[in-house]
Amino acid sequence: MIKQKDKDLRILIINYEFPPLGGGGGIASYDLALEWAKKAKVDVLTSHFQDLPFFETIENINVHRVRILCRKSKDTATLISMLTFLPGAFLKGLALFRKNKYNIINTHFAIPSGPVGFILGKVFKTRNVLSLHGGDIYDPSKKLSPHRNFIFRIIVKFILNKADRIVAQSNNTRYNAIRYYKTLKDIIIIPLPFNPPDLSCISQSNTTIDAKDFTLITIGRIIKRKAIDIIIKALADIDNIKIRFLIIGDGPEKKNLQSLANELGVAKQVSFVGYLNNEDKYRLLSASDLFILTSLHEGFGIVFMEAMFCGLPIICTNNGGQTDFLKDEENAILIDVGDVRSCADAILRFYNDKALFKRCSENNTKKINNFYSANIAQRYTDIFYRLISGEKIDC
Repeated sequence: MIKQKDKDLRILIINYEFPPLGGGGGIASYDLALEWAKKAKVDVLTSHFQDLPFFETIENINVHRVRILCRKSKDTATLISMLTFLPGAFLKGLALFRKNKYNIINTHFAIPSGPVGFILGKVFKTRNVLSLHGGDIYDPSKKLSPHRNFIFRIIVKFILNKADRIVAQSNNTRYNAIRYYKTLKDIIIIPLPFNPPDLSCISQSNTTIDAKDFTLITIGRIIKRKAIDIIIKALADIDNIKIRFLIIGDGPEKKNLQSLANELGVAKQVSFVGYLNNEDKYRLLSASDLFILTSLHEGFGIVFMEAMFCGLPIICTNNGGQTDFLKDEENAILIDVGDVRSCADAILRFYNDKALFKRCSENNTKKINNFYSANIAQRYTDIFYRLISGEKIDC
């Protein structure tokens, strides 16, 4: 590691989604910023929404929000909201650079943040590290996913090849970057960071979970890519009223899933609890028995780490970055995308096989230590210093 005072590091993070907006990519950039801001100057350039302040300081992180159009909710962005982020972010970035003279840019998502990081990097001759989050380059549930759209594919390929460094959160994301965009750049794999909460003050006694039930839980935006319908259909196949399912989150597919649960006769077993603050989220996680996520694809999945931290066994699909750290019958059961019967069988295996349940639970509790934020942030910091000094970086 290069010896250089951290206080000399001035970082501009560009991410069109930053908490409370968006999902895992925003949370990841926030957790990284928290670590860097302990010693370095950190500014975040992101989107404004509703009553959020245009500027605020959060634990030494300066958050600058720019006006966008047509964003309807905190959980999902629209195409127009992403496009209108570009001019506002660029103009605000110009002003911030002139004032702060950053020596590194960390851009999250190839689009829509990517072009802003690229242009500012070129204008101010500053190294730009591009962090890919999976869905920004490959989302099988969207017709306008960049890998399917000729124009977006050209833009993403350009942004990838112009970055000074590309960081992918998983082998799957790296594979998709090479497969669909033929990038000429080497890609470093650094997993998303996890900021462990303090569970000592969180009581499980305030939950509505009955200890006699076997409770499945999932967390995330209720969108098509998450394929939550597979879990509801699996519940109907199992036909066991002792197995309950909690869904933390909200999104455009909620009404469709509620209708499906009613139609299949499992509405009483399925609870939509909406968005929760961190304490309430971990309270439910800690009181649940099994975490389940049957997405069509995940770039990585911070929610898996939240479940691992709480010692939950996991059921997930075998397509995505989660396969880097979730191994079949070691700490999870992996199933094929869209396979209702396999999903039902996996639930029943954890319900009946106590040895498997215990093994996966214990392994997850041990494995989560590898992803703590301080370690992940340091890996990025090493890259920043080497880029600033001109040293070659080995992948």
